[in-house]
Amino acid sequence: MTRESAISRATRHFDEGQFIEDLARRVAIRTESQIPESRPFMDVYLKDEITPAFDRMGFKSEILANPVEGVGPILLAERIEGPNLPTVLMYGHGDVVRGLEDQWRAGIEPWMLKQEGDRYFGRGTADNKGQHSVNMAAMQMVIAERGKLGFNVKFMLETGEELGSPGLQQFCEQHKARLKADVLIASDGPRLSAKRPTLYLGSRGNMNLNFTVELREGAHHSGNWGGLLANPGIVLAHALASIVTREGKVLVRDLLPASIPDSIRKALLDCQPTPEPDEPQIDPWWGEPELSAAEKLYAWNTFEILAFRTGNPDNPVNAIPGKAVATCQIRFVAGCDANTFIPILRKHLDANGYESVKISMARKSFMQATRLDPANAWVRWAAESIHRTTGAAPAILPNIGGSLPNDCFAETLGLPTLWVPHSYAGCSQHAPNEHALGSIMREGLQMMTGLFWDLAEEGTLDRIPH
Repeated sequence: MTRESAISRATRHFDEGQFIEDLARRVAIRTESQIPESRPFMDVYLKDEITPAFDRMGFKSEILANPVEGVGPILLAERIEGPNLPTVLMYGHGDVVRGLEDQWRAGIEPWMLKQEGDRYFGRGTADNKGQHSVNMAAMQMVIAERGKLGFNVKFMLETGEELGSPGLQQFCEQHKARLKADVLIASDGPRLSAKRPTLYLGSRGNMNLNFTVELREGAHHSGNWGGLLANPGIVLAHALASIVTREGKVLVRDLLPASIPDSIRKALLDCQPTPEPDEPQIDPWWGEPELSAAEKLYAWNTFEILAFRTGNPDNPVNAIPGKAVATCQIRFVAGCDANTFIPILRKHLDANGYESVKISMARKSFMQATRLDPANAWVRWAAESIHRTTGAAPAILPNIGGSLPNDCFAETLGLPTLWVPHSYAGCSQHAPNEHALGSIMREGLQMMTGLFWDLAEEGTLDRIPH
C-alpha cells in the first residue's frame, strides 16, 4: 500500500480499458444544455451514470434543483471520513455544447467515443466529461489501494455550465455551509501545452455584448437609394474599428488593466504558449504591443468580434439593410470591474459620433475574473506533488485565458482554487471533432491519484497549507 502502487493501479485502469469504457458511456448521453429538449438527458447523466459511480466509492449523493427554473440540476456527492481531516470541494459539469452532428468529419460522430491513435473523439471528451471522469477515477484508485481517501470530499457536478452556469452562484450562496471546505481542486480547460502538466489558479472573466445599429424598417433597393441612405453595416463597422485596431490593440484604454503586477509577470516568464504543429500558430503582430504572448493571453484584456450580421449573408440581395448587429466579447483579468465596461463604451461611442450604436448584454449571465496568488501554500503543495509524479515541474498560470465560474468558489465560498486541466488547446472544444488525448488523460489519472494520495499523507488540518 504505497503511493507508487496506487499510481500503478491508476495506470492499469487506463491501459486495460476500464476508464475508456466509463467515458464512452458518458459521452453517449446527449447532455446538450443549449438545446431545451435535451433537458431530460441531464437527469439521466446524473441519476443513472454518475450517482452509481459515486455510490460504488461510498459517497452519498443528492441531486438538487437548479435555483434558476429550466436549467439542469446539480449533483452534490459527499464522502466525509473525519472532522479533523482536510476537506476538498471538487467541481465539474456534465453538460456539453451542441453536438453539431452534420459538421463532424466522416467516420466520427459526437455521441460515440472513437479512438484514432492518441485521440479519443466525442462530445465532452475534453469539456468536461473526460476531465471530471479522470478525477473521479483517481479517487477510486486511492480508495481501492488504501481502503479510504484519508480526507473529506464534496463533489459538485452542474449541468448548465455551457449556458454560463446560471444559478450556480445562488446555489453556492444557498448551500454555503454545506459546501464549506479547505480548498477547491477541479479540472477544466487546456494545459499550457499538450506535453506539459499545468496548474492554473483562476480564470479571466467574460462579458458578451451586442452592438446594434437599427436605422429603419426593412431593406431598400441599393440602386434607388444608394448614396442617400446611411448603411447600418458600414456605421457599425467603423464604430467597432474605433474600439480596436486592425492589429487587435484595444483603443479604449479604460477597458484595460492599469498594469500587470510584477508577481504575475514573473510567474508567466516560464509559461509561454507553444502551439502544437496542428494547432493555429500565433500571430506575433496581433494584440497589445510590447507584451509577451503569455501576458497577452493570461494577464491582459481583449476585445473580440464573435459575429457580425447585416442584410442576408447567406443570400445577399441588392438592398441597403436597415439593421446591423455584432456580438462582441471582452475577456478580462482580475482587478477589472466589469460593471464599468458598458458605461465606458457608451461614453466612447457618443464622443466619436456613434450615438446610433446601441449596446446591450448578449446574455444575462457573465463570469467574473479570479486569480489566486502563485505564492499561496496550496499552490506549492500541488506543484510539488505533480512534479513528484511526472518528473516535470508544472506550468503555473495565475489564471487561464478562458472563463469559468471560479468566482463562485473563490469569492462566494472564499476558497483557494487549484485547477489541474486534462486537455490541450487543440482539442476542438466547442467545435466539431472534439477530442481528448489519451496520453494526457492517462498522465492526468496518474497525477490526480498522486495528488489525492499526498493530501491524505499531510494529515490533519493544522499540518496542511491553509
